[in-house]
Amino acid sequence: MKVIEAVTLLEGQYFSGEGMAELEIASACGADLMSDVMAFVKDRVLLLTGLVNPQVIRTAELLDIHAIIFVRGKAPGRDMIEMAEEADIILAGTKLPMFLACGKLYEAGLRTGGTRAI
Repeated sequence: MKVIEAVTLLEGQYFSGEGMAELEIASACGADLMSDVMAFVKDRVLLLTGLVNPQVIRTAELLDIHAIIFVRGKAPGRDMIEMAEEADIILAGTKLPMFLACGKLYEAGLRTGGTRAI
């Protein structure tokens, strides 16, 4: 699935990186705890989160995550958008709650971010 397909499916909007939305993703991870993201994420993952602070961008950079969708109508501040632009990370948002957003992506064929050996 491409990021643009995921954002469209979730009736989302872009905050930054729309020009990179053809990026292919293989799985999704829904989490508000960045420690969970660090423990369970693998390659080419789309991160769904309701956490809106710079730690999300730092975690994404560390794990080579290139697309984040904020759930529950959350929106990043200008500082986060600038950080994401510098790191080539797509930021989008949806009004859907995490459960429904993850469910819609699952129904469309996108599977879990899997586990990474620690």
